Amino acid sequence: MIKADMHTHTKFSPDGRSDMVAMIERAIALGLTHYGISEHFDYEYERMHYRIDGKPVPPIDAPAYFARARALQQRYADKIRIFVGAEFGFDHDSRMLERYCQTAELYRPDFIINSVHTSLGADSYFPDYFQGRSKAFAYNGYLYRVLESLDAPYPYDIVAHIGYCSRNAPYPDPKLRYCDFADVLDAILRKIIAKNKILEINTSSKTAGSPFLPDIDILSRYYELGGRNVSFASDAHDTSRIGEKRELVCEALRSIGFTALTLPFCGKHHRFPL
Repeated sequence: MIKADMHTHTKFSPDGRSDMVAMIERAIALGLTHYGISEHFDYEYERMHYRIDGKPVPPIDAPAYFARARALQQRYADKIRIFVGAEFGFDHDSRMLERYCQTAELYRPDFIINSVHTSLGADSYFPDYFQGRSKAFAYNGYLYRVLESLDAPYPYDIVAHIGYCSRNAPYPDPKLRYCDFADVLDAILRKIIAKNKILEINTSSKTAGSPFLPDIDILSRYYELGGRNVSFASDAHDTSRIGEKRELVCEALRSIGFTALTLPFCGKHHRFPL
């Protein structure tokens, strides 16, 4: 059974809906032994002046977040191991990359998730990303940005939600299949392995046509190429989704041949049997 959820958000993230204490208490109630808090650091939104529902995305209060999370990490130390992390939204702009490096140096997160949300000038979670674009064009734009993100200069540990572009894609068949994008996916997977990073399995798939991201065909190819480092992520933004589909993910990973999850903590990998 999977007892670690490494990608969650609280009200410190602009789209988080639950208090941090409520999230931790729910994780404990579900029997989790390791729990990662990974609030959004979306410097790319600031540079782009990106607006969601007509409103700018507010920046995170980093000092308040890390102070609160570190305090709760100590308070709950005898009940659950809390990992105080950050999700960095990759941006190719050198100024934003420097800001992420400075944030990593200043706050020293226990782990960093490297995510691609924006490509081709928009966030592929929202309809405007897909307007006038074929599925092949839109998905390739996202995937090549993921490939670019793997060379980010900050010390990230986890590569998040490959297939994010399919979550709300408007196409009749939104599923991201390995066979349709094999060349770029192979380049991504090989680089993740070469850099000794961790591939995330994210169960916030919404209408992607897959129960989790990336789906089993991509995970199987990762394993075939020699990849063994995987983490579990509900990407929960409230208490209702913590640990969601962990039984399903555990079964899928075992069917491929995986035997353990890899959890990052302060630059080191720790493996826990499935």
